[in-house]
Amino acid sequence: MATDIENVAHLTLEGNGVEEDIVDPWNVVGKSDGGVDYDKLISMKAPEFYQNVVRIQKCVTFNQVKGIFGFTDSDVIGKIAFPAIQAAPCFSTTFPCTFGNRKLPCLIPCAIDQDPYFRMTRDVAPKLGFVKPSLLHSTFFPALQGAKSKMSASDSNSTIFLTDTPKQIKNKINKYAFSGGQASVEEHRKLGGNCEVDVSYQYLTFFFEDDDKLQQIKKDYTSGALLTGELKKILIDTLSPIVQRHQERRAKITDAELKLFMTPRKLSNNVD
Repeated sequence: MATDIENVAHLTLEGNGVEEDIVDPWNVVGKSDGGVDYDKLISMKAPEFYQNVVRIQKCVTFNQVKGIFGFTDSDVIGKIAFPAIQAAPCFSTTFPCTFGNRKLPCLIPCAIDQDPYFRMTRDVAPKLGFVKPSLLHSTFFPALQGAKSKMSASDSNSTIFLTDTPKQIKNKINKYAFSGGQASVEEHRKLGGNCEVDVSYQYLTFFFEDDDKLQQIKKDYTSGALLTGELKKILIDTLSPIVQRHQERRAKITDAELKLFMTPRKLSNNVD
C-alpha cells in the first residue's frame, strides 16, 4: 500500500481494497455502514489539517522531541504527538478553504514558553517546501500575586477574567494584586515603591492608554508621592470600563454570528 498521504486518501475514496480491509474491524467498534471515509475518519471538517500533522510527524523523530520538550519514556503518547498538531497551523495549506493551495509565509505572535514548538516547526518547514515561520515574542501577563506565581484558570483569584463584575475586579485587585510598596505609609513616603514588581503598575503598562500619564504615575509611585492604594484605584478605574464594554459587546453576539465566525471560509482580505 502506498504511504503517500494523497494516495492513501485517493485509494480510500476509490475503494481499491482499502475500505474492505478495515470494514470488519471497524464494525466491531460500532460502525455499521459499509466502508470508512478516510477524510471523515481523520477529521470531520479539516482533513488537510490532519494530513499536514502527519507530514510533520514524519519529519521529527522521537529523540528530537525528547531533546526539545524533555519528554521521557513515561510520558503518554498524546504529549509526544501534540507538537505536530501545534505546528500544522503554521502552514497555509492546512486551511485550503481560506488560502487555497498557496504556500504563504507565516508570522506567529506567541509567548516565550511556546518558542520550542515553533523552533521545531522552523526545522521542518523547508523539508515540506515552506518558508520558515517567523515569531514575535509577546510579554508575559503577570498573575495578580506577582511574577513568581502562575496565572491559572483554576484559581479565580490569580487574574482578572473578562466575565468578572466590577465588584469582583475591585476586590481582586485590592486583596490580591502584589504590591511594590513599603510596609507603612511613612516608609513608602520615604522610600517609594518598586514599579518593577508592583502588579498594579505592570497591568497599567498593558491597559493605560496615555503614556505620558503612565510615566507620571511611575514617577509618583517610585518617589512615594503615590500610595499603593491609590495606584490600585487607578488600575480598578482603568480595567472596569474595559471589561464592562467587552461584556456588553459580547452579549450582542448571536449564535448565527458565532457560527459564521467559526466556519472555515475564504476571507475578504485574502492575498491573491
